[in-house]
Amino acid sequence: MIAHGNIFALLPLLVFMGLMVAISVVVRHQSAGSNFMQNYFVGNRSLGGFVLAMTTVATYSSVSSFVGGPGMAFKVGFGWIYMAVVQVTAIFLVLGIFGKRVALLARELNAVTVVDIIRARFQSDLLAALAAFVIVLFFCGTMTAQFVGGAKLFSAVTGYPYEIGLLLFGLVVVIYTTIGGFRAVAFTDTCCAIMMMIGIVLLLYYVLDAGGGYSTIMQTIETNHPEMLEPFSFGNMPWTIYFTQWLLVGICTIALPQSVVRGISYKDTHGLHHAMMIGTIVVGFMNIGINFTGILARGVLPLDPQAYGGVDNVIPLTIVTAMPSSLAGLAIIGPLAASISTISGLLIVASSAIVKDVYVHWLERNGRSVETRRLRMLSMASTAVIGVIVFVIALTPPSLIWLINMFAFGGLETAFFWTLLLGLFWRRANRLGALLSTVGGTIVYCTTQAMGFKIFDLHQITIGISCSLILFLIGTYLGRPTSEETLQKFFPAR
Repeated sequence: MIAHGNIFALLPLLVFMGLMVAISVVVRHQSAGSNFMQNYFVGNRSLGGFVLAMTTVATYSSVSSFVGGPGMAFKVGFGWIYMAVVQVTAIFLVLGIFGKRVALLARELNAVTVVDIIRARFQSDLLAALAAFVIVLFFCGTMTAQFVGGAKLFSAVTGYPYEIGLLLFGLVVVIYTTIGGFRAVAFTDTCCAIMMMIGIVLLLYYVLDAGGGYSTIMQTIETNHPEMLEPFSFGNMPWTIYFTQWLLVGICTIALPQSVVRGISYKDTHGLHHAMMIGTIVVGFMNIGINFTGILARGVLPLDPQAYGGVDNVIPLTIVTAMPSSLAGLAIIGPLAASISTISGLLIVASSAIVKDVYVHWLERNGRSVETRRLRMLSMASTAVIGVIVFVIALTPPSLIWLINMFAFGGLETAFFWTLLLGLFWRRANRLGALLSTVGGTIVYCTTQAMGFKIFDLHQITIGISCSLILFLIGTYLGRPTSEETLQKFFPAR
């Protein structure tokens, strides 16, 4: 184990965190004088293909992708990779399905957020307010999981206390997001994605070296854990896990607000197409690479996960065991980068939900305006306050972090999947359908989660997404049709 307070593991992190803050200061300086609302929340719609790809990948990836996921691969084997590989399609799908559509609508409607588009499509302030509430609520759960997971990883590898790790990267991410807004988040996300890939390559190299090479490790697995080579892992990976995880972390992620908003931020179609290709390659490399490393860790850690305190401890212990202490700090930048990039992306969307979607809209409805200076202060303050609240919650870390993260994912998908998909691609979709789907589906999902109710042992996302669709269809056929004026904006005659 690394000695308590290993300065060699801490120095690379300090340099990396300093770089994040420096980027936000430079971006803030370069953006002075531009339209604050568009700059702070969508980066002036000017992202190129590479940055768009990297910020989407970084926001989609999380600390669970680098800790819990490969830990499960260590436990069950290649079946986990077969299940998780569906995530490779996520970036291509979200940008391919929503990217161009959302970008065109945002420019036509002068929309800055996903909620702006939902409000314009369904002509409902109530739906917009509820959507903003759902975003903030579930984002807080996801951010708490990222704070706690990152701080625990920091403590396990560096030997410094959990609270120091939380203070270090937790407050840094709040500071640079508050200062620089969306554009700073996009550029820091790019740095984070690059460090994730470097961290995977380093860890894979040292795991192979410590385990005696690929052939030796695979021989050990074949002899001692033959179930790891079988897709269903001798019952450890039933079809229900495949099906629900393909929904939860695959198909349904295309409607996550933090991913869809990236469609508002890119510069041109050429950049979008490049982002789709680059993002798919990068997320495929990271997803398969880190989970494959988790399997190969069997050559470094011979015992079952329970002997190491559970699957979440597998990767931190692998880093400590396989890598030189001087490089351990560099290796954990990858998973910590996944954590802070997710937090920063969620923070800026949550802030926009409060400031733009609720406060500014309320002022505009009442014929009032807000000066740029006040708007800037409110936006930065809301970003900082949300971040600090989640930071304080994380000081007394809740248990079952992975379940909290998945619960939040499922809630967001239930609330937004059909509202966005049908709302943007089906003329008949109307206000009542969207309201019933968003509210009713979310309530059903949360209730079944609280009760622990499942059908065929499937995750509650299957119940939530199914009820959300049924309620949307019922509302569409019972409610009043959308006005022709609105339909002309969203479905113009060719």
